[in-house]
Amino acid sequence: MPRPTRYGLPARPACKRNLTELFVRRVKAEGGMPMNVWDANTRGLVLKVQPSGHRAFYFQYTHRGHKQWYHLGLVPLSDARRMALKLRVAVAEGRDPHAERQADRGADTFAELARRYLEEHAKRRNKSWPQADRLVRTYLLPRWARLDARSITRADVRAAVNKVAAPVLANQVLAAASAIFSWGVKQDVLPLNPAAGVERNATRSRERVLSDGELPLFWRAFGDAGIRGRILQCILLLGQRPGEVISMRAEHVKDGWWELPGKPDAALRWPGTKNGQTHRVWLPQAARDIMRLQERGLLFATSRGNPIVHLDATLRQICSALGVEEKLTPHDLRRTFSTTVTRLGFGREAMNRVTNHKEGGIADVYDRHRYADENRRIMEAVARHVVDIAEGRHDDGAVIRGRF
Repeated sequence: MPRPTRYGLPARPACKRNLTELFVRRVKAEGGMPMNVWDANTRGLVLKVQPSGHRAFYFQYTHRGHKQWYHLGLVPLSDARRMALKLRVAVAEGRDPHAERQADRGADTFAELARRYLEEHAKRRNKSWPQADRLVRTYLLPRWARLDARSITRADVRAAVNKVAAPVLANQVLAAASAIFSWGVKQDVLPLNPAAGVERNATRSRERVLSDGELPLFWRAFGDAGIRGRILQCILLLGQRPGEVISMRAEHVKDGWWELPGKPDAALRWPGTKNGQTHRVWLPQAARDIMRLQERGLLFATSRGNPIVHLDATLRQICSALGVEEKLTPHDLRRTFSTTVTRLGFGREAMNRVTNHKEGGIADVYDRHRYADENRRIMEAVARHVVDIAEGRHDDGAVIRGRF
C-alpha cells in the first residue's frame, strides 16, 4: 500500500509504463498533485510531472541505504534512458552520482545557483545587475546560501520577503529571487520557481518631496550622518539617480562637469545610466565641497574601497530620530530637486534635461553641449536655493519659518 504523503494526503498508486515521446509531451498531473511516472523500459528512470505543467526526468537510486534523486532535466527520452543506464553502472561500482555532481559544481546550493545566474546571464543581459546582486547578498544569501536550491519552497520565499520592512524594497527582493529561480528552471536545475505566486506588496506612485520647513532639519541630519549623509546631500543638490551618485567616480569628473557614461563599465564598477545615454551634470560648488574631489576612484566608498549601500536604512533612522511619520526615500530627494528646478521657473523641459529623464527623442552630443551654459545656471541656482533654505535664508536674507 502506498505510503501517505507528508501532508497526510493519500499517495498516488505507483505509475509505471513504457514511456514514449508522445506521452512525455502530453501527460498532465491530475488533482493538483505532482505525479511520478516510472519507465518500465529502464529501471530507476522516472518522469516527474508538476501541476504547473513542468516536467523533468530523474534517476532514482539507493546509496548506502539512502534514496537519491539525480536530476536529468527535460531531455529526449532516448537520452534520458542512455543517461540512466550509465548512472546504474556507476551505482553498481559503489559510486554516488549525486554527490559527484555536487562536488563538480560546487554543490547545488542557492549560493551556487545565484553565482551562475550572475556570471552566465545577468552580467551579460542586465545592466542593472549590481543593484539586484546587492539585494541578493543582503537579503537572500544570509538565509539560503547553503540550502539546496531545489529545497527552497514558496513559504521560504514569502518568509524572506516579509522580513524586508519597506514594501517597494521587498518587491525588489522578490523580483531578484524570482529571476534567479526562473533562470534555474530554464537551465533544468530546478523543477519550478518557488517565487512564482508570492504576492507583491501593493504600491502607488510617490509624490513625496521635502517641504521648506523640513529641509533645514534633514540637511543638518544628513551632515551628522557621515558618508551616507553626504551622499544624500549630493542627491538633493544634483538631482541624479541614487544608484548613479553612489557609483560616482573621479575619472568621470572633468572641468567641473560630471560625465556619466551611458554604458556599464565592469572594470570601474560603473552601472551605466538608466536610459543608456551619456549624460553631463555641472557640479555646483556646494556639491564639490561635499564630495571631496580626488584624482581616481569612487568619490563615496567604504574603507575597503567598495560602494556605499543602505541609504534607505539611513533615511529611515533619520526620519525616526526627527519624528517624521511620512517616510522619505533617496529617490524623493531627486524628486525634490526636480520640483525645485520648475519652482525656480526653468521649465519642465529643462528639468528633464538636467536629470537625464527623457520624454521622447534622444539628445545628441551637440545638444548636450549646446545647453551647457543654461544647465550650469540651473544647477548653480538650484544648489544655491537649497542651501539657502537649509541654512534658514531666503534670497533676501530673511529667516524661513516654514511649518513642520
